[in-house]
Amino acid sequence: MSGALLPRDFFDRAVDEVAPALLGQVLRHRTPEGEVAVRLTEVEAYAGPHDPASHAFRGRTVRNEVMFGPPGHVYVYFTYGMHFCMNLVCGPDGTSMAVLLRAGEIIAGEETARVRRPRSTVRDLARGPARLCQALGIAREQNGLDVCTPGEPLTVHAGEPADPDLIRTGPRTGVNGAKEVPWRFWIDGDPTVSPYRPHVPRQRKKAGAGD
Repeated sequence: MSGALLPRDFFDRAVDEVAPALLGQVLRHRTPEGEVAVRLTEVEAYAGPHDPASHAFRGRTVRNEVMFGPPGHVYVYFTYGMHFCMNLVCGPDGTSMAVLLRAGEIIAGEETARVRRPRSTVRDLARGPARLCQALGIAREQNGLDVCTPGEPLTVHAGEPADPDLIRTGPRTGVNGAKEVPWRFWIDGDPTVSPYRPHVPRQRKKAGAGD
């Protein structure tokens, strides 16, 4: 199913190097409900204080504290008041770079993933960052976990690296700042890759004459 645990050195690099290298690697989460593993097929890179689209762009907060720590840890955040998304922290300690995990193929624990996402098709079980977290059982409790230490419940393992000829790159999905940065990476032709959706600013409803 998967190979050796990825070492911390794998994550201790520039985020735009780590992101495409994660394609094809395997993320495993062991819980009392069972183990689920996904082969990563789509990710996005964020470069901390140098990146207007990053949660760390405006500095350290209670929410993004994990991003400023050592590489190889998980940064989980809550979005839209309903979904969790997860990132893997990269680069030297303090640089706050991270890779958002956008999609993957379930390769173990499909029954457990289906219990968590009962209305989903096989293709869509982990197709999108929120669905990936649901399928894996990722929530606020996993924030800060170390994925490089043997025996931890959440780990990243060597899989079959993606064919370099199939790796594509393009604009990140749903971001407002730095929209042109082509740091979304995916495996071309893989059915689990999520559809691209550019950011659309929310329009405030104008009050009418009778309001």
